Amino acid sequence: MRLANKAAIVTGAGSGIGRASAIALAREGARVAVVDIQDAAGQQTVESIRQKGGEAVFIHADVSQAEEVKAMAAQVVEQLHSIDILHNNAGVAVRMPAADQDEEGWDRCIRVNLKSVFLCCKFAIPYMQAKGGSIINTSSVTGIVGVRNRAAYSTTKGGIVILTRNMALDYARFNIRVNCVCPGFVRTPLMDRLAEDPERLRKITELHPLGRLGTPEDVANAVVFLASDESSWITGHALVVDGGFCAGHSADI
Repeated sequence: MRLANKAAIVTGAGSGIGRASAIALAREGARVAVVDIQDAAGQQTVESIRQKGGEAVFIHADVSQAEEVKAMAAQVVEQLHSIDILHNNAGVAVRMPAADQDEEGWDRCIRVNLKSVFLCCKFAIPYMQAKGGSIINTSSVTGIVGVRNRAAYSTTKGGIVILTRNMALDYARFNIRVNCVCPGFVRTPLMDRLAEDPERLRKITELHPLGRLGTPEDVANAVVFLASDESSWITGHALVVDGGFCAGHSADI
């Protein structure tokens, strides 16, 4: 087991990439704190881990609120005895061009997608400094290339990429590695509305040269790699997991 004797936090672990990552980290031996605002969904993730023989606890926390994140980090250390891995995955999808975007939606996207990464790192890093660790942030291909109608969302995901690199520099001396994953379009609950239109789904799929959308497990496998010692000389990196989406246009023009 690649992560034996490690304690991991996964935010937004009640569904999608977060759930898949929590299960994958536990499968590799990590003790996992499943963090979400959806209690029932978070408990389902915990049960899935326990049924497979893993160790997990559920912690309710709004990761956009400083006091809740501070309490969450302390609770993880109390229950799991350390913080070795932090997977900042909580997020919301906001699809709107800038001039049509309302201020409330913009602020919510910034809070949940970007501020949460800052807060979770702020309160977890002090527990990690003594023996090092790995932080993996969930960005997106939209944080690397432009995608229409995603002004707020892309801003947060691009912010995660540069925040990842800054923190990698700041905390390398503590052997804390900071990386991010940049998924392409993955079949998660955030994709449900886009997938309702078969023609739109076909067009989105065709943007991925490998010919399919991603699965949460595709991204979870990358998270496990970045959490493990197999990536011990990798930090400040944005790992694209996208079926070729960012490679360029695959149509014959």
